[in-house]
Amino acid sequence: MSELKVNRRTFLKAMAAGGVTATIAPVLARMPVAQAADEPSKAVYLYTTGPMGNMAWKNGDTLAWLPPVAIPDGPNTDAFIALGKDKLLEIYRRMQVNWKFETKLRDLNLEGKEALGSGHMYIGEEAIACGITASLNDDDYIASTHRGHGHLAAKGADQNKMMAEFFAKTTGYNGGFGGSMHMTDMSKGILGMNGIVGAGWFIAAGGALGTLVKGGKQVSVAFAGDGATNSIFIFNAIRSALNFKLPAIFVIENNFYMISVPSAVTSPTKRLCDYFKGLGIPSTWVDGNNIVDMWAAGKAAVEWARAGKGPSVIEAQTFRWYDHSGFAGAKIGQDGALGLPYRSDDEVKQWITRAPWVRMAELLVRKKVATADELAAIEKKTAADTEAAVTFAKQGAYPKPDAGLTNVWKFGTVAPRQFVDGVVPAEFKVKATDNDEFKRIVRLHEQTAVLS
Repeated sequence: MSELKVNRRTFLKAMAAGGVTATIAPVLARMPVAQAADEPSKAVYLYTTGPMGNMAWKNGDTLAWLPPVAIPDGPNTDAFIALGKDKLLEIYRRMQVNWKFETKLRDLNLEGKEALGSGHMYIGEEAIACGITASLNDDDYIASTHRGHGHLAAKGADQNKMMAEFFAKTTGYNGGFGGSMHMTDMSKGILGMNGIVGAGWFIAAGGALGTLVKGGKQVSVAFAGDGATNSIFIFNAIRSALNFKLPAIFVIENNFYMISVPSAVTSPTKRLCDYFKGLGIPSTWVDGNNIVDMWAAGKAAVEWARAGKGPSVIEAQTFRWYDHSGFAGAKIGQDGALGLPYRSDDEVKQWITRAPWVRMAELLVRKKVATADELAAIEKKTAADTEAAVTFAKQGAYPKPDAGLTNVWKFGTVAPRQFVDGVVPAEFKVKATDNDEFKRIVRLHEQTAVLS
């Protein structure tokens, strides 16, 4: 009997109409199919609607994807509530940590009293990090991005160390050398924040490979923004993870914009998770401001990875409250950045009403897990912790000038010319307490290095 073959395009369209989802895409990929001789090849997308693939995108179009305030009831919501009060309130608290921490950074920067530098704010996206990490163990890995404060907070960060790092103090997470974009805590399984767009997926794949080699059960989660999906790193990381069936979970934080360019005009598929459909990787799109959806998607992906089935992709639709970096359009005491040319003030204000913690609070009160007063107390305590963190940071010491030579690669006895003799950078001299201190630094370099 000859092998039965069907037309791929016709078959997939029929199955999609019947409700086929990404979970059985790998099965479809293995079925024997044939392309009609007179029919040109054409992609059959997993999603036919979505915010991407729209060359006519204009300000305000994000409102078409604005979710309701109330998280809907259903099996996932029931399972989430079953986690118990203590677990749920801790998830809520961690969302509050990032909101309060970054809001304080905004006010300090706008006041201009502290030389804090800039940073990439995560406010408005907290449900993604907190939902995913809620299904992880303490020793599971995550690889962060340049917008990583929220990932660190979701893993149970110490606000004192976070703030001190932002103030460039030795009491910070990385001794003052990491700053906003590179603060991390390896003890919590965080493989680092990364300023190279999309490179975190490589790092997470490496962590997952290490788990595979050692025979462990840890999983690695990689976060990346919508723009990063167009980088070469993303496909290479996914390909390798699939080849080795690595326990990796790749999360796309789609906040609609790559700096200020709408992703809709650069990404051809309606949803970014469609990029990976052809590889047969389970891929799903979820409401990234819904803590229940994020937890459920993360839980399913973790179970898939721990079972040895390989990687999966989760695209979370969200909205960032502030500009790509810094606080253009922001004001002290005002949530969100207004007046930015690439989006409307109306959409910013409406998305703010869909804050992840606002929606989670409504759910917890509606399900009688906690009272409004209990949640308000958590918010108040977190805000007080943030103020205490500022005091802690200000009391810390700045690194000594010659500390810049620690934790750096040195080949043989050769050091860069600028670190020796009379060409020590001016900022070293400025930071030295007096001329004798400056000379001591120069002598140190002369004793340990030669001109390159």
